[in-house]
Amino acid sequence: MTSLSSFRNVSIIAHIDHGKSTLADRFLEMTGAVAARDMRAQYLDSMDLERERGITIKAQNVRLSWRDHVVNLIDTPGHVDFGYEVSRSLAACEGVILLVDASQGIEAQTLANCYLALEHDLAIVAALNKIDLPAAEPERIAGEIEQVLGIPAAEILSISAKTGEGVPELLDAVIDRVPAPEGNESAALQALIFDSSYDSYRGVISAVRIVNGVLGSGDRLRFVQTGNVHVAEEIGVRLPDPTPVGRLGPGEVGYLIAGIKDVGEARVGETVTQAARPAEALAGYREPKPMVFCGLYPVDGDEFAALREALEKLRLNDSSFTYEPETSGALGFGFRCGFLGLLHMEIVRERLEREYGLSLVATAPNVEYHVRSPDGRSTVVDNPSAMPSPNEVESIEEPYTTVTVLTPTEYVGALMELAQSRRGEMRKMEYLSEERVELVYDLPLAEIVTDFFDQLKSRTRGYASLDYEPSGHRPSDLAKVDVLLNGVPVDAFSAIVHRDRAYDYGRRMTEKLRELIPRQMFDVPIQAAISGRIIARETVKARRKDVLAKCYGGDVSRKRKLLERQKEGKKRMKQIGRVEVPQEAFVAALRLGE
Repeated sequence: MTSLSSFRNVSIIAHIDHGKSTLADRFLEMTGAVAARDMRAQYLDSMDLERERGITIKAQNVRLSWRDHVVNLIDTPGHVDFGYEVSRSLAACEGVILLVDASQGIEAQTLANCYLALEHDLAIVAALNKIDLPAAEPERIAGEIEQVLGIPAAEILSISAKTGEGVPELLDAVIDRVPAPEGNESAALQALIFDSSYDSYRGVISAVRIVNGVLGSGDRLRFVQTGNVHVAEEIGVRLPDPTPVGRLGPGEVGYLIAGIKDVGEARVGETVTQAARPAEALAGYREPKPMVFCGLYPVDGDEFAALREALEKLRLNDSSFTYEPETSGALGFGFRCGFLGLLHMEIVRERLEREYGLSLVATAPNVEYHVRSPDGRSTVVDNPSAMPSPNEVESIEEPYTTVTVLTPTEYVGALMELAQSRRGEMRKMEYLSEERVELVYDLPLAEIVTDFFDQLKSRTRGYASLDYEPSGHRPSDLAKVDVLLNGVPVDAFSAIVHRDRAYDYGRRMTEKLRELIPRQMFDVPIQAAISGRIIARETVKARRKDVLAKCYGGDVSRKRKLLERQKEGKKRMKQIGRVEVPQEAFVAALRLGE
């Protein structure tokens, strides 16, 4: 049994695309965990989606051996939407490797992740990556890190995860600077589940960190929160391939398979203890609050049950999104889902389509509003169709966020213009160095979830970085815009927008739908309305039979009589006619914001 003092549990944290997965690859190579012939780029990223996009979505853990020590390494995502994955990973560690790109310097997510590590009171080993690039400026950026984060420049290591330069020294620094885990082997078992995945043959596979006691194969285990008892069928460690072991002691990180088929019985943050000698529950995790909401509907209504099952299984793998059933007059049965951000929404939808073979329609993303009625009651609205009628609304509060943008100085003007056009209020502007500026704004979340990030990147040629966190709700002058087809509201196209933008939204939506809706046998008016008042209108003209084709002359009254009869028929048809909106029109119209 390896002694507790020889264990080191660390996470790699950084901004997106600063080389976390490449560094993990070098660690695997240097410690001999993966043979050279089996090595591939982004080895720990198990999803095809991660490889295609070149980003880490799921945190992955692996056990390495170095200098008679065992290093449990967790590779974490870098994008702001996956901050929850990072915070969960940090709860299983005593230290972090903070990676900063030597050519780009500190980015917004670097700061956010570093503050998370400081909150958890973890040891920080800072390293400058990509020193092999011609644009690298290690001395300047080390000075920037010292000024902003207070980490002495002399302690910052310089490495190249691509070539392997400086990586052995980084592993040595981890062993020397990160404290060993604490834990009592003779105490009652306390193991924290910090990640889970579902295998259709073996059931739930949980990643666990042992805090106290010993977890043995064949033990009868009690899951504290659910109260269920299961037998440990297999326990093991990832080397990086899953390798069964007989026991896991305090400070160790491994996996547990207990034949659990119901995904709700092994939630992330659950404490596992022994049935015969139960222990107290561990603190677990704060539940993440969804920020962006949208409806997910199967294109084929028969796939509703399959969608529910897929969401259950995916929720085990990614507990940071929420879902509840809802119905739409236009789209049928589906689910209203809550996500941490726009990229998170996109990833979940793509995973549902790929991993479970579904084809889905997603409604336009929106946020959670607090609606106050004249009698003082407050209701939470995350779906425009649930908005009460105007006479029942006294005020509407929308969620605001504190947005931190780090940018080169030459783009400050363009970014200030962008933030002000999105109803932003400046909180702070600070020069971190001569070349870099930190801008802090208060912005409505609804303005960020559409295309704010894309605009930010295009106006700064990709050099600016963004991080945001919620800062409460504030009253705003908002209105619900309804879209009516032939006088009937279509709930899927409704939106809650700022009153100044309502006309623009209504006009764009009606113009787009006019192009998408096929012509009927009668005129179809497409209208946008606020509280029953029409603000924009387009018309899809009717298909017409040439009723005058048989008139070869004669009196004009004959022609007029035929036209009048056709007009009467069209009017009657319009009263009973229903406009069928094709699925493609829904998909294209809901991409209006994109």
